Amino acid sequence: MSVGEVSDLSAQRIAETRPVSPQGLMYGEFLTTSKRKQRSPVIADVARLAGVSVPTVSRVLTGAARVSPVKRQSVLDAIAALNYRPSAAARSVASKRASVVGVIAGNTSQYGYAETIRGIEIAARAQGFIVSIAVVETTADDDVERAVSLVLGQDLAGVLALKFDPPGVAALSKMPDYVPTVAISGVRDTSIPQAVLDETRAAEELTKYLLGLGHKTVHHVRVPPSRREDGRTTGWRRALRKAGAPVPPLLDASWSPGSGRDIGRSLASDPSVTAVFCGNDEIAMGVIRGLADEGVRTPDDISVVGFDDHPLSDLWSPSITTARQDFCNLGQRAFGLLLEQLNDGEKPKRFSSERPAVIVRESAAVPRADRVP
Repeated sequence: MSVGEVSDLSAQRIAETRPVSPQGLMYGEFLTTSKRKQRSPVIADVARLAGVSVPTVSRVLTGAARVSPVKRQSVLDAIAALNYRPSAAARSVASKRASVVGVIAGNTSQYGYAETIRGIEIAARAQGFIVSIAVVETTADDDVERAVSLVLGQDLAGVLALKFDPPGVAALSKMPDYVPTVAISGVRDTSIPQAVLDETRAAEELTKYLLGLGHKTVHHVRVPPSRREDGRTTGWRRALRKAGAPVPPLLDASWSPGSGRDIGRSLASDPSVTAVFCGNDEIAMGVIRGLADEGVRTPDDISVVGFDDHPLSDLWSPSITTARQDFCNLGQRAFGLLLEQLNDGEKPKRFSSERPAVIVRESAAVPRADRVP
């Protein structure tokens, strides 16, 4: 069999397994056509394959405006099928503007951080920008100055700062006023353009859900906050106070799920504990494991909920009730705000906000009568 025959056979197999676009054209069929033309796909190809307009593709890529979930998924499928990659060099030369977007973050391995940065990279690449990431590990002056200097020393167009933790907040405070900057956070701040996930309202809804099941109060295991109190803790506290329920002392975990496991073991022997709201899903997994170590079942004995909708939360046993945060879209929306600054030459004092959705699964239930205080 010749090389050409092998190529044609591969293309046929791709066509047979690829889904059909809204226009009735199979993705594999389009790929075969593109190969024969020997040219790289452009944004118009993505729009045609997805069955949407070019501006809709641009909005999906930059996160600058809301797009329906169905259209957004069609665009993402088309991008993946075509392996669409805008030319950063060509766009930079044509626009004669700086080509690097700096991202400052206190962490890149945790789920929320990694997904947010992925969203930034998708949106930035679509507009011809290169993403440079600087990690600031602590709030020590040397660490903060090193990260900020790394970002400022490049052909910088603007900066996106993840305000998910104290190091990120510290680095953001050191950014010069002349640098176009957007903050990314779970708590609103009026001092700077900001992409926000409304964690406060989502945490309040999760806590109200547990109270509605009959729990007299809800204990809270929080992750390290970006300031004195983050939105998840504020929403938890607000829901308890509105319901006239007791507000238990905070239980502090680190970012390690193992710290949640230790806390779960300690809670197992407390008969007053019937429901636990954890600052993220990884900590919830640790708490559930710690309770199980001591023979306490979730949710039969103690209900446990998380936050973020980590990919493993639906696969955990029991599957975890949580608040779904679209971190990838958060990063895209943040870049959209930055792009507005770069295009308009202004700092618009506005937000891009979205509220996480409560996802009810198996880890929460009506409390056992003998555990209700």
